Amino acid sequence: MNLSAFQLSTALLIPTARATDWATPINAAMSEFGISTPARCVAFIAQIGHESAGLSRLSESFDYSVQGLIGTFGKRIAAHAAVLGRQPGEKMVPLERQIRIANIVYANRYGNGDVASGDGWRYRGGGLKQITFRDNYAACAAALGIDCVAAPQRLSTDWALAARSAGWFWLSIGGNAYVDRGDFDGLSTRINGAGITAESLSARHARWVACKSGLGVV
Repeated sequence: MNLSAFQLSTALLIPTARATDWATPINAAMSEFGISTPARCVAFIAQIGHESAGLSRLSESFDYSVQGLIGTFGKRIAAHAAVLGRQPGEKMVPLERQIRIANIVYANRYGNGDVASGDGWRYRGGGLKQITFRDNYAACAAALGIDCVAAPQRLSTDWALAARSAGWFWLSIGGNAYVDRGDFDGLSTRINGAGITAESLSARHARWVACKSGLGVV
């Protein structure tokens, strides 16, 4: 299924100009990774639409309220949330504190070093799928033949790679199989992890329903 910019705009309820910028790299990624049926296409678009805030964000944000931090990262950040989360009067968490949050919550996990290594921020979510952690960046690099370990920012600056990395991840977790058996919520859990919040699950499902409606897919 090859989406026009208009269809992409309608499915994700985003400006046509943004959809026009993304139509070619997303269609290329779907073709490369076998996201070929209308049902697969709709589910893929819904998931990357959620991860990237409607194709508007290619790098993970750590702009959380105090409670948002605790709700998202639990015990990994609980001792620091009151200091690092968004404070009264702040429109957003300053970059320096976002970096500290990332380095704490992603330390010593999936190939990342400790807090001082800076790997949490370096290998934060990037691309349309928000690839996260050094091990996943390394696997993505090996699969796509592009060194995004040495240059992790490429997932957030190279739009073709941002889309391809999402397609690669989808293939690596068997995304098509989830769709083919009608298990969208299972797919969401596989993507976001066993600790997925009810809010995230609901938001992904709602976007999927909207995408199906926008593209006329049953």
